[in-house]
Amino acid sequence: MGGLSPQSIMLIIAIYFIVLILISYFTGKEDSNDVFFRAKRQAPWYLVAFGMIGATLSGITFISVPGWVEAKSFSYLQMVLGFVVGYFIIANVLLPIYYKMNLTSIYEYLNERFGEGAHKIGAILFLIARIAGASLRLFLVAGVLQLLIFDEMGIPFWVTSTITIVLIWVYTFKGGIKTIIWTDTLQTLFMLIALIISIILIGRNLDLSFGKIVNEIIESPHSKVFFFEDYNAANYFWKQFLAGIFIAIAMTGLDQGMMQKNLTVKNLKDSQKNMYWFSVALLFFNMLFLSLGVLLLLYANHNGIDLDAMGIKGDKIFPYIAVKTGLGISAAIFFILGLIAAAYSSADSAMTAITTSISLDLLEIDKKYPKEKQKRMRKKVHILISLLFIVILILYKLVITDNSIISSIFTFAGYTYGPLLGMFTFGLFTKYKIKDRFVPVVVIISPFITYFISRLPDLINLKYQFSFELLLINAGITFFGLWLLREKS
Repeated sequence: MGGLSPQSIMLIIAIYFIVLILISYFTGKEDSNDVFFRAKRQAPWYLVAFGMIGATLSGITFISVPGWVEAKSFSYLQMVLGFVVGYFIIANVLLPIYYKMNLTSIYEYLNERFGEGAHKIGAILFLIARIAGASLRLFLVAGVLQLLIFDEMGIPFWVTSTITIVLIWVYTFKGGIKTIIWTDTLQTLFMLIALIISIILIGRNLDLSFGKIVNEIIESPHSKVFFFEDYNAANYFWKQFLAGIFIAIAMTGLDQGMMQKNLTVKNLKDSQKNMYWFSVALLFFNMLFLSLGVLLLLYANHNGIDLDAMGIKGDKIFPYIAVKTGLGISAAIFFILGLIAAAYSSADSAMTAITTSISLDLLEIDKKYPKEKQKRMRKKVHILISLLFIVILILYKLVITDNSIISSIFTFAGYTYGPLLGMFTFGLFTKYKIKDRFVPVVVIISPFITYFISRLPDLINLKYQFSFELLLINAGITFFGLWLLREKS
């Protein structure tokens, strides 16, 4: 392992978690639901913005985006440019509404606008999407750590999954979102340091100065960004750019986990500043991850490493080169630090957001019970969510073989966040009341119609390839369904 033993990696991980637990000790001294759910709305906006970078990038970006370059060049950047536009819309359309209504769970908006049926089904959609997405992200990283460390030590995957989730629970169970704002800041820092160090070490190995690194990336056939040639292709610019806008709105602006962090900021103005700076930083760091992907391929070619012959593709490229080749102990250490930072900055906020949504949207503990019982119920929900994550990770191990999970994440998002996007759009841009009791029917039917549409090109021999625009199709079907449910009066 580039000179780094499994025991050494275990020590790095142990020290890392000790630091997180120490942070949770100092931030979680006040054990209350107001702290757990909203951090008393006293979080500095710049810490929230920096921590959101790590939560958004996650282990998927850390591993999958550099690995994506081999097959898809820099086409992912087309979607990231769409993200930036989407974040601007969130800052100027959604955040003012959330602050005006003083929301803790953003799905309470659906209750105010339509009724209880829309509220409950909106929260359930989020729970399905967040549990699936966060567990996929965590599974990717857990699988890499299993391959690099625990298989060699004879420790089965179910044991490592259980320990991982238990450790996340330990440092989040009291402070909740307040703790996560600080731990995510630290974890984002580690992840970005790992990214930059990896680029520097590969540059040194290839004897490239900074200027030469830039030239090599620009001249690489893998650095092509814009694809306008074939509108049938999945990487066609307007497909990816528009999908990026609406994926950002759906997976950030309509996601309780991401918005819960924004709503811990003192006021709307600071929360908007958070979104603006966050979007600029995210664009820059995604460019660095894509550039790392080019450098990894250059490194392999320069050192005679035949990745194709070894079956090293997609998500496996970065871990293999960082830890299994002669890049050095420093590369292995920073890769492990960056990997666990990327994984847990996403998983911890997901578990907290899911606990918040179940407690407030489904169980309505803030409306039905006294404060002490609210706190006890929130803690029970948090434990159950932790157990659920363990079970899902073990199930994934049995069924998932895909080499590039990032594509799966966005595809799945199209089916779960699509109806949410349709409901919020209908609520914001029309004034109709609807027959609320039928909203769940529309929301359930819409993804099935979308899936049928996605299969049409194969059924009738069309060359067109659907990409992430399925999110928009799903949202449009939901919007139309709600329009049919409008009350004439």
